[in-house]
Amino acid sequence: MSMIKRLSYTISILFGILLLLVLAKKFLIVNEKPKKADVVIILSGGPGRLAKGVALFNRGDADQMMLSNSNDGRTTIREAVAFGIPEDKLIPEKRATTTHTNALYTLELMKERQLTSAIIVSSDFHMRRTKYIFSQVYKNTGIELTFVAAPYLRSGFFMKKWELQTIFYEWVKLIGYWLHAYELVEKD
Repeated sequence: MSMIKRLSYTISILFGILLLLVLAKKFLIVNEKPKKADVVIILSGGPGRLAKGVALFNRGDADQMMLSNSNDGRTTIREAVAFGIPEDKLIPEKRATTTHTNALYTLELMKERQLTSAIIVSSDFHMRRTKYIFSQVYKNTGIELTFVAAPYLRSGFFMKKWELQTIFYEWVKLIGYWLHAYELVEKD
């Protein structure tokens, strides 16, 4: 095989891998247009999630804010109040340790408070799995869910090592959920 042919094959393969990674990243991101809801539910764990939820709340998209795993350093009651959210508008959920338990425990609070709609906020890369899990857990409840992403991954074609790792691990977890093996990919 000639040197030019090998080089063109190598370039084609590298381009294909890069394109696959970009498509894998885009598939993970779910970002729906916010609709007026009873509550904004913010999942703990990532930077920017609380700020995105606060922006939705301040815009009037919801009258209350639920902090799932409100013990997490980025999504505490204290942090939300520091952002200007009145404490009486905050609903803490303190038991969740995984995305699956975020859905289970927020559903309990939604039912207790007779809330019928929610905007779910998490990091952009986490939204496909979040939507899948919440849609399964909330199925047949009559509660309307909208999924809004907090930006985390950089836009553009090229990615840094941390973004590639984030995307890879998120795909592993998403596939684990699709295979109904969440106990293996996300431990309580």
